[in-house]
Amino acid sequence: MFILKKETREVLVTAFALFSLFFGAGNLILPPLLGNKSGDMWWLVTLGFCASAVLIPIMGIMAHAKLQGTIFDFGKKVSPTFSLVYSLLIYAISISLPSPRTAAVTHEMAIQPFFDSPPLLTSIIYFSLVFVFVVNRSQILNILGKLLTPAIILILFLIIGTALFSYDFTFSETVFHNPLSEGILEGYQTFDAIGAVVVGGVIIISINLKKKEASYEEKKILIRRSGWLAGLSLFLIYAGLIVTGAIMHGEFTADISRTALLSGISTKTLGGTANLFLSILVSLACFTTAVGIVTGTADFIKYRFHDSQPVYLTTAILGCILGIVMGQFNVAYIIAVALPALMFIYPITIVLILLNIVPDKYASEKVFRAVVIATIVFSIPDFLGSIGFSEALSDIQGFIPLSLYSLGWVLPAVVVFVITNLLHKNKS
Repeated sequence: MFILKKETREVLVTAFALFSLFFGAGNLILPPLLGNKSGDMWWLVTLGFCASAVLIPIMGIMAHAKLQGTIFDFGKKVSPTFSLVYSLLIYAISISLPSPRTAAVTHEMAIQPFFDSPPLLTSIIYFSLVFVFVVNRSQILNILGKLLTPAIILILFLIIGTALFSYDFTFSETVFHNPLSEGILEGYQTFDAIGAVVVGGVIIISINLKKKEASYEEKKILIRRSGWLAGLSLFLIYAGLIVTGAIMHGEFTADISRTALLSGISTKTLGGTANLFLSILVSLACFTTAVGIVTGTADFIKYRFHDSQPVYLTTAILGCILGIVMGQFNVAYIIAVALPALMFIYPITIVLILLNIVPDKYASEKVFRAVVIATIVFSIPDFLGSIGFSEALSDIQGFIPLSLYSLGWVLPAVVVFVITNLLHKNKS
């Protein structure tokens, strides 16, 4: 009988937990449409998407392996005040965008195809149940999560495998002007980099409870190996869904929605029964994600107010009310609304992750402050462009490299990082 070594089992269990935390059901609707539009440039879009939706989040886990702390530790080298504001922004965005999006996905995939009910009703019932679970902190969701994720993964691999063996590898022309940057920006919508900063702390706490006698280095190695294994799994699924969307481009109309495309691909590859099963699983997985986000936000606010239970309840109520308001809109609208917030907070999150994984001698407090300030300043044109001021900023964006691709912060952040380190070295 084949028995895994204890260390291997621990890596696999932790990798599965990480994958489950990253693998939000809402993320499934993004890759197929991206592939459908990418055409013959699907491979370049995949590189961009996986850079921001897989590589950066896994680097976030690497940063957690080094810090072995919480979200607050990511920005404390800038200043404690900045770190607190950043943490509050992350939770505010999480509770007002990806959490309601789970209700919208549930309505479009599991309710709308079978019942003629308004999305507002779905949203009210959905977040009423979320509130019940948040208040009672039921362990049922943890048990469900362990069963849901493997079931969804199995169906997805069946869908991807069936498509790859059933359809010719012929592609349409891409509709993207720059496939790589389009993939990167669509990867923002997974919220996985933000998820790495938030949920990585959960993994740290779990490991500390299970391995109290383990050394810092042992835990660091465990987290790193688990992170790369979880990242590889995410890459295979995202890449598979993108290429599936690309080779099945002729099966669907150009204006199809993200949720309709995922359902359509499922039906054409595995049949209607499998699509119904997938819809139910995705809906349940969305629900566990929403409960996790609201609970995490309420826990954080509660902690800042000296473990006040009334504050916990108030935050949970406000989070669910916000979920009802935003969750009644369709998925495409919520994704569009999320873009400006992501254009501002995602670059900051990325540089904080990267600064926390470089050796400490290259990441002093001065380097942190200078790079973060540069990132914020050069993200402003991208943020303003995402809310409709692109024409007014065209002259400014012309002087900022990559700004036309909404990545104007990248080169300034790198330059400031190098210059600040050179100045620090010369001064030393």
